[in-house]
Amino acid sequence: MYNRQKLGEILIDMGKLNAGQLDHALSMQAEKGGRIGEVLVQMDFVVEEDVTRALARQLDVPCETAIDVDEVDLDLLEEFQLGWAREHGVLPYEARNGHVLVATDDPLEVEVLDEVRMMLTTDEMVEVVPVVVPPTELNEAINEAFDRKSRRLGGGLDDLEEEESPSGEEAELNINDLLDAADDEEAPVIRFVNSLFVQAVRERASDIHIEPGEEDITVRFRIDGVLKEIAHPPKRFHSSIITRIKIMAGLNIAEKRLPQDGRIRIKMAGKDIDIRVATAPAVHGERITMRLLDKSAVLLNLRDIGMADDHLDQMLDLIFNPHGIILVTGPTGSGKTTTLYSSLSEINSPDKNILTIEDPVEYQLEGISQMQVNPKIDLDFARGLRSYLRHDPDVIMVGEIRDIETAEMAIQASLTGHLVFSTLHTNDAAGAFTRLTDMGVEPFLVSSTVIATMAQRLVRRLCPECREAYQPRAEEIAEIGLTFDDIEQKAGGRIFRPGEDPNCEACLGLGYKGRMGIYEILGVGDEVRKLVMNRADTSEIKKLASRKGVRNLREDGALKVLDGHTSIEEVLRVTQEDME
Repeated sequence: MYNRQKLGEILIDMGKLNAGQLDHALSMQAEKGGRIGEVLVQMDFVVEEDVTRALARQLDVPCETAIDVDEVDLDLLEEFQLGWAREHGVLPYEARNGHVLVATDDPLEVEVLDEVRMMLTTDEMVEVVPVVVPPTELNEAINEAFDRKSRRLGGGLDDLEEEESPSGEEAELNINDLLDAADDEEAPVIRFVNSLFVQAVRERASDIHIEPGEEDITVRFRIDGVLKEIAHPPKRFHSSIITRIKIMAGLNIAEKRLPQDGRIRIKMAGKDIDIRVATAPAVHGERITMRLLDKSAVLLNLRDIGMADDHLDQMLDLIFNPHGIILVTGPTGSGKTTTLYSSLSEINSPDKNILTIEDPVEYQLEGISQMQVNPKIDLDFARGLRSYLRHDPDVIMVGEIRDIETAEMAIQASLTGHLVFSTLHTNDAAGAFTRLTDMGVEPFLVSSTVIATMAQRLVRRLCPECREAYQPRAEEIAEIGLTFDDIEQKAGGRIFRPGEDPNCEACLGLGYKGRMGIYEILGVGDEVRKLVMNRADTSEIKKLASRKGVRNLREDGALKVLDGHTSIEEVLRVTQEDME
């Protein structure tokens, strides 16, 4: 019987491992189980590519360190589903000389390869050739290849045909549904709706709007805070499209007169996407708005959200205070929650008990207890906060202060030695104080507990690939508060605007890619406290802040323009209401 050389011995022969490391790994394998190759990688003795080459040598099979996804033959994936391919770690990718090359991370899974052979076989038996690929590279290749397949099958408006509304009930949609729908009798509508999700994720859209008109339907994506028209399907498909989305979200398809809220969960290219669905009756029929949240998104820290160095230093000083209230203000969609999450991530440590009350919980933070308000059972911010105070917290985040009860509970928490983060809907940092007193909170309580207020907005980042330098007009410079000397001295004599390349792959022809924050941070000192105690109006507090050198939103935006991150036009757009 042939005695095959062991994987660890091959790695030693290759010079990738020594005998001591192998003995250590074998002991770990005996204790915890698993394949020796996986154990060696986990212990950082070798990398996945080393194990792949050794495995190919051990089994005498070909290996590839990566798969060129653009060259994958999509016809070979016709009978395969993404979930199955990922679960079993296989990807048929090339037909060659009567054989099909199949990428795998384990050529010894003979039964799986037999299944692949059966699914590929049509009139004649197909032979499969296993090609070993590192697991991480293989998983990425599978995701990208099936994403290409979904785009090809997704179709568009030209493929829509009149179909009856889909039936059945789904609380959760997997990308497999999108792929399997092609042969379904309801495929055109299903395929169109699912293609919207695929395109929205690909274009980084935060919202999908489906709005019926008199003669057609308007589909728009919100990308980096700005709406963009995507499609105009015929009006006759309105009922089918709305019904399909309602079924996916678990809503009542018969109720068309009242607003409804639901949720869809999809898994796409390895990402968990949570879609909040809201319907509302309108003159020409129901409209639907869908908010997309990537549950696997990596949370930013304070260094990544666009703060200037002085603002970053100021914020780091504030968030490590043992008690007090820090308020973040701005309209809906201005990035307040991201700032709060970033702050919590910065101070999160095993020696701190951090609790949050949110509506809704948008991202799950490791090591932090998060509560979602639920009006149906009378669980609001105030009640949740009152409960959390009995759980020995160090830091509490309250999603929003909406009423006097929540405000007083937050103040009570601060007075008893807790650090409290929360948000308010005001235009600027100074307005937070008058907003609280208008609610009915006593000025002396506001002045003694609030340690800082911060206003913020989001501006779109210029696409680094297609942005273009230009000479601005004097009126533009004056409106944003800059001079030609500023541009010469601080920006090397040039600033940028969005490019006009409709074929730019980085930004999809939009001229912008991603967003960053502009900020106004007002720390509370003795002078501010005195004004608050005397019930001074917002304008007086703003004048004091200006005298003390606090940058307002437009001034902070101007610095981002000088740094080449955004454009004058963009800063003026998002700060217009604050300067009126």
